[in-house]
Amino acid sequence: MDNFMSAEIANGVSVGEILSVQFLAGILGNLLSAVLVLVIGWALAAWLGRRVRNLGLKERFDETLFNFLGAIVRYTILVFTFIFVLNRFGMQTTSVVAALGAAGLAIGLALQGTLSNVAAGVMLIFFRPIKTGDFVVVNGQTGTVKDISLNYTELASIANVQIIIPNSEVWGNTITNYSAYDVRRVEWTFGVGYGANLATAEKVILDTIMADPRAHAEPDPFIKVTNLNDSSVDFLVRVWCANADAFAFQGDMTRAVKEALDAAGVEIPFPTRTLVHENSAVKDGLRVAGSDEGTAA
Repeated sequence: MDNFMSAEIANGVSVGEILSVQFLAGILGNLLSAVLVLVIGWALAAWLGRRVRNLGLKERFDETLFNFLGAIVRYTILVFTFIFVLNRFGMQTTSVVAALGAAGLAIGLALQGTLSNVAAGVMLIFFRPIKTGDFVVVNGQTGTVKDISLNYTELASIANVQIIIPNSEVWGNTITNYSAYDVRRVEWTFGVGYGANLATAEKVILDTIMADPRAHAEPDPFIKVTNLNDSSVDFLVRVWCANADAFAFQGDMTRAVKEALDAAGVEIPFPTRTLVHENSAVKDGLRVAGSDEGTAA
């Protein structure tokens, strides 16, 4: 028995030393301290993560950005907690970090597409070309931004259909953001007949639009004759309004101007077709010669 207890296990440590009260107490103490550190680290990570997220809500900052920052804070604390526990048991953390780095490199090469979405998600979250609630056109898709995660951006279409776009296709394409500015300039084109009084038509159009409370007097509205079509003289009109009013304002004024021009007796042209009859041969808009000698082609 004495020989067994004095037998050397490793690094000069005998069986008797391993089974000694001091050694077992040391192991138990390390284990308890590791558990305590893990519990404290986990609780601290969760608390700080919530604090960062709630800070964004409390101060009315961008919710997506602070959710992302909260996740970074939480996982950073957990990583340092795990490394501290390994050190507590005497493990060489440098080798562990190196192994994790090698594994991360291998995983990164295998998941290049996914990581490109993550990288684009980080760029979207930090540079904020779009944010939750914006009405945008992204990669040919139109809708309201519902969520921006690290992998994808979620839109709700005008018909309230979910659209999922990978972040790499969002960041790498042209983004049209209709919600970026507080005011917008709405544009119309109105055509009147060649026989209409242009001064009267211009006054009717401008007075009708500017009478609406949604129209902004500053900056000055724009109205000019910009095109002479085959059957109409075209007015281009641009008026500023609040961003939130733009779509309804544009639709309402299209109808209101048409009704105002009708009430003022200003002709609004529309396409017409003339039929010319000659020797019983008929062809839209054309005279058919020699129809009594054969059938028009």
